[in-house]
Amino acid sequence: MDDHVTFSDITQAAGLVRGIAHITPVLTSGQLDDMIRGQVCLKCENFQRTGAFKFRGAYHAVSRLTTSGAAGPVATISSGNHGQALALAASLLGVSAEVVMPRPFSRAKYHAVLAYGGHVIESADRRAGEEALQELLARGRAIHVHAFNDPRVIAGQGTIMLEFHGQVADLDMLLAPVGGGGLLSGLCVAGHHLSPTLKIFACEPSGASDVAESIRLNRIIPMPAPDTVADGLRTSLGTRTLPILYAHLEGVLTVAEDEIFAAMRFAHERLKIVIEPSSAVALAPILRKEPAFAGKRVGIVLTGGNVDDNVFVRALESGR
Repeated sequence: MDDHVTFSDITQAAGLVRGIAHITPVLTSGQLDDMIRGQVCLKCENFQRTGAFKFRGAYHAVSRLTTSGAAGPVATISSGNHGQALALAASLLGVSAEVVMPRPFSRAKYHAVLAYGGHVIESADRRAGEEALQELLARGRAIHVHAFNDPRVIAGQGTIMLEFHGQVADLDMLLAPVGGGGLLSGLCVAGHHLSPTLKIFACEPSGASDVAESIRLNRIIPMPAPDTVADGLRTSLGTRTLPILYAHLEGVLTVAEDEIFAAMRFAHERLKIVIEPSSAVALAPILRKEPAFAGKRVGIVLTGGNVDDNVFVRALESGR
């Protein structure tokens, strides 16, 4: 696979993850439908293996490496879902995974990486973590699987759209959260091949809102100090994801921190599911009844359900 991700790449990825990744359900809600006087369909990747969509991309990337003869240890830097996903994918495919985790990190996620078979290398902060990863790669001990700026990962995430399209026909709009852009890039490539008129929106927290400006200027705007509870969305776009999003996105929706907590609480109380803050960023625009969605059929990708206990309690107590 070259750097350019095609629909064919995504269909091939679907073949590799079939029977390994879960086929996740689509939920509907009369209350959400009433809010926009249309229909809302929730693609629940919070029910994916490791509790998040990241497993699809990680498994596809490691699978392609092993089948191409590049079998060996894989490595990444992650304090969350990608690290867990890579650890499980590597374990299933018979290779080892090195996960650099910069502090501060969730102890629950640390233990999850270990439980999935990964080896954790702790670092003092993100900069030290990047240095530790580069040293590991320089010694030739592992192959880097980037969390989002990797065409194999992007193609794996795009399998969500293939599945979603088979479950729900004729969506008018699609919402998904954006951090580094790997998920949305896969959704864009697959979504516009299957439905050229589909309007795709990126959703990002106001405390980490670099994507709208990056798209406007068509260059990566770094985020030196993101400030949001949505820890999965604190990264800037990548060199491979920016061109895809620039070509495909209809727009970018920004969500405040109180809206994130409100969406998490709504999901728990009304939908009876647990979603992490990054997922809530894509649900929040529906709850505030964005006029653009009125009368439309809107799909939302709920990306994961791995939320720390203290953050979940804050969400349940917010707005009371």
